[in-house]
Amino acid sequence: MNNREPFVFEETCVPRRVLELFSVKWTSMVLYALQCGTTRTGELQRRLPGISKKMLTQTLRELERDGLIHREVYAVVPPKVEYSLTPLGELFIEPIEMLYRWGNRHADVLAQLSLRRGRPLQAETTSEDAVDAYANP
Repeated sequence: MNNREPFVFEETCVPRRVLELFSVKWTSMVLYALQCGTTRTGELQRRLPGISKKMLTQTLRELERDGLIHREVYAVVPPKVEYSLTPLGELFIEPIEMLYRWGNRHADVLAQLSLRRGRPLQAETTSEDAVDAYANP
């Protein structure tokens, strides 16, 4: 029996603020993809199969607005835009890695959830494979 008082998730509490940041599907993946260094939009899209150009643009704008990434526009033809993590954005890599590694340790449970939702996993790639791919380019 749990004798603790129920936790009230006030609008300004830390858990809600953290989860709000990661509530968008692509946020953590875009941040993680940028940890390798400055990257152009096309390269980010290749690193994130399944993300539409519109969703990538929207996610990048939100991350820039939040101060997690830096957008550098070069005055050249054709236009050149590069993205990189800010120091604040770099702070978020550690919890993302922890979450991805947890997912790898519990891949069987995640696969069961996918099956229950009627969405069998498409590939045998684990989150650790993805983490290792970025950590060891």
